[in-house]
Amino acid sequence: MQRRALLAASLALPLAVRAPIAHAQGAWPDRPVRFVVPWPPGGLNDLVARAFNDPVSRALGQPIVNDFRSGAGGRIGVAEVARAAPDGYTIGMGNLGPLTIFPHLFKDIPYDAGRDLVPVVMFAASPLVLVVANDVPAKTVPEFIAWIRSRPGHANYASVGVGTAQHLIFEMFRQRDGIAMEHVPFRGTNESLPAMMRGDIQAMFDTLPLMLPQIRDGAVRALAVTTPVRVPQLPDVPTLIESGYPDIDVSTWYAVIAPAGTPAPILERLHREYVRVALLPETQQFLAAQGLIYLPNDPGVFAARVAAERARWGEIIRSQGIKVE
Repeated sequence: MQRRALLAASLALPLAVRAPIAHAQGAWPDRPVRFVVPWPPGGLNDLVARAFNDPVSRALGQPIVNDFRSGAGGRIGVAEVARAAPDGYTIGMGNLGPLTIFPHLFKDIPYDAGRDLVPVVMFAASPLVLVVANDVPAKTVPEFIAWIRSRPGHANYASVGVGTAQHLIFEMFRQRDGIAMEHVPFRGTNESLPAMMRGDIQAMFDTLPLMLPQIRDGAVRALAVTTPVRVPQLPDVPTLIESGYPDIDVSTWYAVIAPAGTPAPILERLHREYVRVALLPETQQFLAAQGLIYLPNDPGVFAARVAAERARWGEIIRSQGIKVE
């Protein structure tokens, strides 16, 4: 009788141990969630993170604590997410460069973007806009390409660095149209815009939030946006797709990423809450004021987009021999 009682107790023990674990998993989140922002506080990434994380945290019933881990163009913060425990208590912000472009440019990147991370949902996006100096006679993208061809080697374009989307779109132009323009990288728009005003460069792609005031003031002329549809802030400016480039659909985006292995129910909840917040009228007003947009992405759609973009940028970087010195 005593042996049977001990056997029964030993069989019951795993059930007793597992029950609280299952309960804890079902109660996610039962403590604060860490949200790694791979950029310094005070910028647009900070504003966007707070605008979304505050209402999402209220829905989850737990604080989402922004943890700023800047450096190396976002790679340091993304690596923090990649090596975190996949329990839903460390997530972070994913951006275009660290997830799709940098894996092809840097040999010492401290994570495998395709293996170590899950792209959960894109909750905001920044269109890129092609702007030209006012002394450039072109009013459309085809006219601009024709103008460049008419003066080979005598036109320059700016970017915010080698291997950025702003650089690589011009490489797509070079690949397709054979145009000869000199690439002049700058550290930011605060340097490239004065260079355009001086006549040192003739064109550049930059984010809509940074270019919108310049376009509205007439300091530069917008020829096209890179999103699949026109943006409400510039309703008269066509897309690159409308301008004859059906394969160029580019946005710099703000997304939720999680460590690989994070349970599916947690990923589904995160997707649902960030989409819900993105569609709120007050969020839409915030996005419009910042020059941002929301691009709908059902579960799994964003992950597929990230994989496709990573493959596209990798092909361009290899074919054009682009290297970071």
